[in-house]
Amino acid sequence: MTMVDQSEAERVGLRYLSSAYRVRRVVDEHMMASGLSLARAKVLQVLDQKGSLRQTSLAAELGMAARSVTQAVESLERDGLIERSSDPMDRRAKVVVLTMKGSAALATGMAAGEQILQRIFGALGQKQLDTLDTLLAAIDDAAAAT
Repeated sequence: MTMVDQSEAERVGLRYLSSAYRVRRVVDEHMMASGLSLARAKVLQVLDQKGSLRQTSLAAELGMAARSVTQAVESLERDGLIERSSDPMDRRAKVVVLTMKGSAALATGMAAGEQILQRIFGALGQKQLDTLDTLLAAIDDAAAAT
């Protein structure tokens, strides 16, 4: 592997961060227009995949602090997208479950996100997508090794 000029690596790295931020913002805006932000969708997605979870387990799955998850869960519960109940094994713990309304909101939000991702990345040709996929894997590996 050849060494890359440090300033060039920084320039490209900053461009990547800027592009990733813009794509995330655009996806989030489109999802919010359908009624569900990207962050809220992630919580619902974990519950959809894992079933009912203790709030502490949900926080661990999301890689978030328990306090942050509590705020998100309270908001989602107010909107009827999830339900909380006491854990029968430990009354101090709360179990969180996706509601039918939450499942429907997740489907709608994810469809909006997928649609905008298709529009953004569908503008690339297959060879470009393959190259980008390879490059993203290398970036992810380098970040994980750091």
